[in-house]
Order: sequence, then structure tokens, then C-alpha cells
Amino acid sequence: MMKKLIFLLSLMTFFTGCNNAEKGGNRENMNLAENKVSDPTGELPELSVYNLPATWTTQDNEEIELKDLRGNVLVMVMIYTSCKAACPRLVADMQNIKKQVPEDDLGKVKFVLVSIDPATDTPERLKKFSEENYMTDDHWLFLRGTEEDTREFAAVLAVSYKQISPIDFSHSNIISVFDEEGVLVHQQEGLGVDNKETVEAIKTEVSN
Repeated sequence: MMKKLIFLLSLMTFFTGCNNAEKGGNRENMNLAENKVSDPTGELPELSVYNLPATWTTQDNEEIELKDLRGNVLVMVMIYTSCKAACPRLVADMQNIKKQVPEDDLGKVKFVLVSIDPATDTPERLKKFSEENYMTDDHWLFLRGTEEDTREFAAVLAVSYKQISPIDFSHSNIISVFDEEGVLVHQQEGLGVDNKETVEAIKTEVSN
């Protein structure tokens, strides 16, 4: 428990610093190349999100840990399916980013949407949402976890959210890119912003 707490505090301190350094638009590339390892089965970098021990449930009702995604470049965002304002635009941004990634690179990329409302977003609901938004191929992954694990994960990404009614949340609008070792390399903040730097960050990580 103490080791987990120290890890979370170090990640929160790091990402809070990044958050304070730049507000809005595309955040400065935060590629920590020195933390990468060449052996995908070796020890994880200290700041890898794969160090988080939580278990998540997918839209197919399968249980996974984030470390099961190791070896992929991850594009991640936090949403909730009953959202009628910001989330549909975040989903559109994710779809737009995917369209700009070359077909040859897509096999190494996962687009991950994590629910901030796990009480409502059951696997069945996430599955229906993915079908309604034509996000059913193998590149898309929807996750839900416990309230505690969701809060923990949001803190690591410097994403804040708050329930403001029984069915509504206020939340940050941040899309994050992680390298194959689970280290954050890029974030974009806002809705409908220019995705060029995010796409370039993905392409760079795929080619590394």
C-alpha cells in the first residue's frame, strides 16, 4: 500500500506540473525517452501507468489490467455515455484522430475510453454506446472500474470531474497519448482543437 501511494503521488506531482505548465490547446510533448525499455517483458518505467494495479471491465464484459495493453500506443480519454454536451465532441475528436493515423500504424494503436460514471456505464451500456457510435473494431476499447480506481486513474491523467446532478458530470476535456511502456508523451486539452500534434505524437511513438 505504501509503495502504491508513493507511485501515485509521484505521478500526480508530475502530471500536475504538466497541467500547470500549459492550459488549453495542444500540450507540449512530454516524451520521457530515458524511461523507455526495449524489452516489453522487462521492468516498467517508474512513471508508467501500467504500474497501476486496478482491474477494469471492457465493453465485452472481460476483465483486464492496463498492463495487458503494454506494447501498444494508447490514446485515452475519460467520458460518460449519458453525457450530451462535451463527451460527444470528445468522441468525435477521438474518431477524427483515428482517421488521421495511417492504416499501417493502426495495428499498434489502441483508442481507450474510460468511463467516469461506472455506476451507470455497465459493460452492456458501453457495448451499446460503441455500436451506436460505430466504434466496434479492435482498435476501440471501453473500460469501467470501481469508483476508487476511476478517481485514481483520473488523478494520474490530471483529469478532474465532479457529479453535478444524478445524471450529469462536469469534467476535463483531455485526450492523452501513452507510449508502448505506458508513459505519457502528449496531451491535448479542449474540444474540437487541431489534432495535428496529437496525430504526430502517435505516429512518432509507433515508429520508435
